[in-house]
Amino acid sequence: MRYIDPHIHMVSRTTDDYQRMAQAGCVAITEPAFWAGFDRSSPKGFFDYFRQLTEYEPQRAAMFGIRHFTWLCINPKEGDDPGFAREVMSIIPDFLDKQTVLGIGEIGLNKNTKNELIVLEDHIGLAEKHNQLILVHTPHLEDKLKGTRIIMDAIEANASIDPGRVLIDHVEEHTVKEVLDRGFWAGMTLYPDTKCTPQRAADIVEMYGNERIWINSAGDWGISDPLSVPKARIEMKRRGHSAASIEKVSFENPRTFLGQCPRFDVE
Repeated sequence: MRYIDPHIHMVSRTTDDYQRMAQAGCVAITEPAFWAGFDRSSPKGFFDYFRQLTEYEPQRAAMFGIRHFTWLCINPKEGDDPGFAREVMSIIPDFLDKQTVLGIGEIGLNKNTKNELIVLEDHIGLAEKHNQLILVHTPHLEDKLKGTRIIMDAIEANASIDPGRVLIDHVEEHTVKEVLDRGFWAGMTLYPDTKCTPQRAADIVEMYGNERIWINSAGDWGISDPLSVPKARIEMKRRGHSAASIEKVSFENPRTFLGQCPRFDVE
């Protein structure tokens, strides 16, 4: 059964991971811009990073029959300096015409600081100006509910942004209902320690349904598993979920949301 991993950071993964994902049925991925494992010292570092995302990674993925798409931003973890962030954001419009760019992301909050919120609002304005989809990072652990609400309030403050064109990622049991109730899409991240396991993701689908929700691995520099999505599908099958329901959260829903950008095309 084919699947899409709509949030994974392949710049931090090996070519062997592409091979294993293809063998497991992955046909497309989307890669949000994120932290490089260290704070970059210059906006020029982001220019080169955006080139890597838009020029090199699509070629590496294509070697294994996987389509690679990307999102652009300065990640919240590096977003506590508005001056620096605005220099980086001034580069982004030059890349928005690239054929694999889907929108602005992953934007949001890391520690819920005032400066992070300023940078978030600037990103929302950038997405509004260029009519881009938005992919949102929500904070970890004890700050998640508060940060998720701050982010949704900031997006709703811009009346031009349609919540149906915004994916709030890293939802968990205590945030998913409010995200869906407010009209956003929700992403469940299958990450071993700080987010969901495949078992918890299956629980959430059973509690809240499979509309406007997807699963992703967010595989990156840390302890993470690029095969989390197929493992979650196996868990859902073990519990008796239908093939149609499994495909909905792992293929159809991502394709529907991402398909709002005409550049996203996958069979």
